[in-house]
Amino acid sequence: MSTPAPPRLDLQALGFDAGAHLLVKHALATIAIGEVIEVHGDAPGWQAQLRAWCRTQGHAVQDAGDGTLHVVRGDAQAGRWRGALASGHADPALDGAIAEVALPAWGLAARGATVEAGAPALDFRLDRKHELWSENAADLYAQALAAQWNPDVDIDWDDAPAPPPEIEDAIVQIMTFLVENENAALVVPARFLGQLHPHYRELQAALALQVADEARHIDVFTRRIRRHGREPALSTAGGQASLKSLLDEADFSVAGFLLSVLGEGTFVTLLQFLHGQAPDPLTRRICWLAARDEGRHVALGMSHLLYRLQREPEFRHTLARAVEHRHDALADTSGLNEEVFDALVLYAAGALEPMAIASGAAKVQQLLRDMTHGRYARLLRLGFGRDQAERLASLHTRNFM
Repeated sequence: MSTPAPPRLDLQALGFDAGAHLLVKHALATIAIGEVIEVHGDAPGWQAQLRAWCRTQGHAVQDAGDGTLHVVRGDAQAGRWRGALASGHADPALDGAIAEVALPAWGLAARGATVEAGAPALDFRLDRKHELWSENAADLYAQALAAQWNPDVDIDWDDAPAPPPEIEDAIVQIMTFLVENENAALVVPARFLGQLHPHYRELQAALALQVADEARHIDVFTRRIRRHGREPALSTAGGQASLKSLLDEADFSVAGFLLSVLGEGTFVTLLQFLHGQAPDPLTRRICWLAARDEGRHVALGMSHLLYRLQREPEFRHTLARAVEHRHDALADTSGLNEEVFDALVLYAAGALEPMAIASGAAKVQQLLRDMTHGRYARLLRLGFGRDQAERLASLHTRNFM
């Protein structure tokens, strides 16, 4: 029984400098390893070019006579892709898709790509799943993407009747305080984003949108400050010291705990308060949109910590020590400045009258209790005992964030 003739590929006048290798590559993909294709061509030097290309790809070449060459398909792993690394699988739903440790040799490759040997090793400090992962990062990213808003479209900047000057001054002071804190809330995730191995792309995407959220908040709070011709108000040394302690935290989980779970969680309560007590529709709308974003940030931080604490319960001791250390380090600072506290009272009062001020002061005291209770509830959810949760909630910085 005669052996069937191998498939024939005629390159005609196409040279390898003009793409002939594409035809050869696709022809070889149709046969099994060890099988042969017959190649013809008319371009000057095409045989030498074919031999050189096949050497780099792990294929053998045989002279068949009459100017014809036989190419025997080899194993790509024996050629250029010898020693290549598989970088997991692109589909996170598959078991093992997300590696417990992301290798430096994977570099910037897409998860699931085959990485050629010799690619530069990139050192991403955050490369261990249990130290950074969140099970619902992809869902939170999708929610954040769907909930993105445009300040020029989703806010009516003309719906802002000027309140009495003393109330507008209070709004400006509060918004100045919000901008300062949002600057910290932007810098912290942005700093870790550059240290995160791209293998963990769902978290990478969620953090990137978190940074974008904070940039948008800074923009709208600043525009609200200037809406009636004002400029930013006062920033205190104690407030800046409190925020600097967030920037100084080197551990991703601890920083997320202090910023998102305690700080931004407290800020959600603050923004809800500002929304409910707002003296004008513009301020009300801004605070509602920002609070919605901050809620997702808290959810991402909580999700990560629940993931890590499930695998490393003893890490709660590290979190508790971080709260205590931060409290002790800031013990000599003023925390929330008097101007912001007074601005909150006046904001809630709505007027410079004794009865109104008394009502505003009572509302702010209730706000402080609500903030503490919110921190307490989140600490309980993270598995802290009731006594410890109550104590840690009370130790949180007076600067709110």
